[in-house]
Amino acid sequence: MFKNWKTTSAGIAAIVGGITRLIFAIKAGEITEEAIATTTTSILLGLGLIFAKDSNVTGGTVQQ
Repeated sequence: MFKNWKTTSAGIAAIVGGITRLIFAIKAGEITEEAIATTTTSILLGLGLIFAKDSNVTGGTVQQ
């Protein structure tokens, strides 16, 4: 699952940023479609980065 610390940390940062955005929108009472779309996009981006492999790692059957 966690292929490399670089992409994993970027993915976690994206997810935390999206959730933080949603929390601030809830506290301000401004739950809009834009806030929900931003949060959803950030979470999906973060999940994609968590499951991604770094560009400087070649394919193959050897574990990282």
